[in-house]
Amino acid sequence: MPRVHVCLAAVLLLCSSAAAHAARVERVDIVGLDEEMTENVRVSLGLQDAVGRDISGRRMGYLLREAERETRKALEPFGYYSPTIDVQRSREGDVLSVRVVVDPGQPVRVRNSDIAIIGEGGQDRYLARDIARFVPSEGAVFNHPEYDASRNQLSRRLTERGYFDAEFASRRVEVTRADFAADIDVVWNSGDRYNMGATTFEQTPEQVINDDLLERLVYWEEGSYYHQGRIDRLRSSLGRLDYFSDIDIEPQVDQANERREVPVKVTLTPAKRSIYTSGVSYGTDSGAGIRLGVERRYVNMRGHKALAQLDYAQRRKTLTLQYRVPAFAWLDGWYTASLQMADEQTDYIDSRRVELVGSRNGQYNEFLNLVASLHVLRERWAYAPEEDPDNPVVDDDEFAGALYRYATFAYPSLRAEYIDVDDRLFPTSGIGGSVMLRGGLEGVGSDASFGQVHVRASWFKGIGERNRLIVRGELGHTFTDVLVGIPPSLRFYAGGDRSIRGYDWREVGPRIPARDGRRAFAIGAKNVVTASVEFERYFTDTIGAAVFVDSGDAFDGTSPEWRTGVGIGARYKSPVGPLKLDIARGLDNPDSSFTIGLSIGAEF
Repeated sequence: MPRVHVCLAAVLLLCSSAAAHAARVERVDIVGLDEEMTENVRVSLGLQDAVGRDISGRRMGYLLREAERETRKALEPFGYYSPTIDVQRSREGDVLSVRVVVDPGQPVRVRNSDIAIIGEGGQDRYLARDIARFVPSEGAVFNHPEYDASRNQLSRRLTERGYFDAEFASRRVEVTRADFAADIDVVWNSGDRYNMGATTFEQTPEQVINDDLLERLVYWEEGSYYHQGRIDRLRSSLGRLDYFSDIDIEPQVDQANERREVPVKVTLTPAKRSIYTSGVSYGTDSGAGIRLGVERRYVNMRGHKALAQLDYAQRRKTLTLQYRVPAFAWLDGWYTASLQMADEQTDYIDSRRVELVGSRNGQYNEFLNLVASLHVLRERWAYAPEEDPDNPVVDDDEFAGALYRYATFAYPSLRAEYIDVDDRLFPTSGIGGSVMLRGGLEGVGSDASFGQVHVRASWFKGIGERNRLIVRGELGHTFTDVLVGIPPSLRFYAGGDRSIRGYDWREVGPRIPARDGRRAFAIGAKNVVTASVEFERYFTDTIGAAVFVDSGDAFDGTSPEWRTGVGIGARYKSPVGPLKLDIARGLDNPDSSFTIGLSIGAEF
């Protein structure tokens, strides 16, 4: 037979043989590794891409041979260079199962680690701390991702601290497989450190705020050392002003002068000047209502702000007027004057209140905001009296015979707000809370002497990638001998969506009976204590569920009568914060068998 015919026959035989031995990969199991290494091996295996597909015999043989090499390569980033790998296969008809059994063996550890910065940066104590934290350290397993992250972090830190000319003098890792050892040699030449140059502001397409107001936010001196943290603080301060929709801060390193001073250019795009809000509302006590508001982000070139907001419901009405002036002399913040008028006429209370507040707030640091304020309050209130069977009241005279009280209070208040969380919209780590102190003296603008302390705290803990534990607490106490003279707006309450779920709003605490004899209404208390534990589980990136237990009391005596509510909820991560729908039940004689709560917004 001619030679060409022999070759052609061989080719046809091989093709038919390969086709005859085609198989479908049913599954690939990886045994002997932890979860992280197993996942890295899995995504590296060509066999994994073949699962569920019909593969020719020739292709299958190639994938099986490659499996050992791919597995070995996938383990090297974790410091395992000499694993023992056994690729096992079992076949039933045309279905093939593959089992990759791995013994990672002895890991490679760091034998010598020479991490250094030469030049001016070598004397920088903050960079020295970063070098001391470099991982993997001597004796540790040589983990590639940790090494890359530490090296890149030091490079970024050099830039952040103004060493713009920094470059590697040495960057080498030697792995000796026979000794299971790795030697790291990474050295930077920092060059000279740059300084802060002139800062210029440009507002485009038009100027809406005087530049001299913005320049007060530049707290560094021209010629002082460069640090990215200063740029970040300026950006944060500008953002809190809420004048601008876009803030671009550009250190112009290429325009540095002979003294290595880097000019900083700030480009600002003004935000929409006026914000209009509207909505509808409904409450069991307040009835149906509307909400209207308007805010002027900047009233004038001096950066003043104004706000007007009206909540108008059938039985509860509130009008708030506010005017704010920037205050940068001590801490970034505002001088604020506000006037609030409220009228509430429900089934059990007739209350009118006018409150004037002047305050100064300031951002003390990244986590702490402080507020000092002076309040002048005038309030009139009366609770509906119990019905006299001999003299029943008509519908339009339900407060006939009620005892009206009047109170005037002028008092200072101090408030500290602390937030240290990883994400203010949806925190999974950290703590936040507030402490409020306020009090007045009889004869010094107030009808009675009193003092109050009110503390709130929330703790967040992520558990795995999709679980979250939330613990909340609240504690409040009033120092006074004449609680009856303290108006309702200065008392403590418990119950509702943000307190003890399973009980209606303000249901927990001292109450008075209603005329219908079927329920009672809150009158406020001297003290409050609440606690909550909540566990959330997210099934997708945005949708989850929660279970929770809340407990607490608002009380006048020395010890609370704990009221506990339990419930479940649905969760949705929206762009403006979690959307929460809760169904809860109180365990201690609540007015309602179940309560339903709906809320949306950031945690802080």
